[in-house]
Amino acid sequence: MKRYDWLRRIEQLDPETDHLEIYRISVSHEFPWDYTQSLSFALFRTYAVPTIGALLASTGELTGRVQKRYDDTCLILDAVLEHGFAAPEGRAGIRRMNQMHGAYDISNAEMLYVLSTFVTVPIRWIDEFGWRRLSEHEKVAAAHYYRRLGRHMGITGIPSGHEEFAAHLDAYEAEHFAYDPGARAVADSTLALLGTFPPNNRAPARLVRRFSYGLMDDRLRAALRYPRISAFEQALARRMVWLRGRVVRFMPPREEPWFVRQSANIRSYPDGYDVSELGTFPR
Repeated sequence: MKRYDWLRRIEQLDPETDHLEIYRISVSHEFPWDYTQSLSFALFRTYAVPTIGALLASTGELTGRVQKRYDDTCLILDAVLEHGFAAPEGRAGIRRMNQMHGAYDISNAEMLYVLSTFVTVPIRWIDEFGWRRLSEHEKVAAAHYYRRLGRHMGITGIPSGHEEFAAHLDAYEAEHFAYDPGARAVADSTLALLGTFPPNNRAPARLVRRFSYGLMDDRLRAALRYPRISAFEQALARRMVWLRGRVVRFMPPREEPWFVRQSANIRSYPDGYDVSELGTFPR
């Protein structure tokens, strides 16, 4: 395969009717690292909404069992992506999400905002740091993929496209981002977990935190009351991730798909797992 063969394949597909195939190629072949990193940082945006962050703190899952909670979230979403919405594994993943969410008083607006982060944050991350920018086909397909997932989750008022998702995210954050001590505890716990992932675990924890702050925008850092960092530190952190993308550009394409279940960062299930048993089972 040549470096742009997957992109040529994507451009031959219809981003509306073939959104699952396009999104799967984009995530598992073209940008697996970037999607994993960007969705990890998308978590922090959800914490910065006090009602979401405080609820997550109240469960104790992201402070007392953060590794398992991270693994379960990744694997449930991974099941839908890898197997599709109609497959038993995909249906089990959606069922688990709905069972967990249904146990709490979560508004449609909060669910819609979280859905918007899944669309918008990776697009912005890859356009800035990826080895190439996402094509319009990939952006449209991502929006249709999450529109479909959102419908399975019972979310209403879902934006029609990726630009509308981005506008919704920005407006919601401008109105709702604020500090909450429980949300900050959840963010600290997640940040500490990310520091244990290779190669972060080889660097001093303080350096990893400062690097992570540099990948957060000012509004997010302010909402979580993370320390201000210098313009130089922020530029350096972002430049380092950008340089990684320049190196990847000259690497051969990934011929076999890579899913998050294959990541060494997923540590809770060394002997395998059943999607229907992932996550929490609140009363």
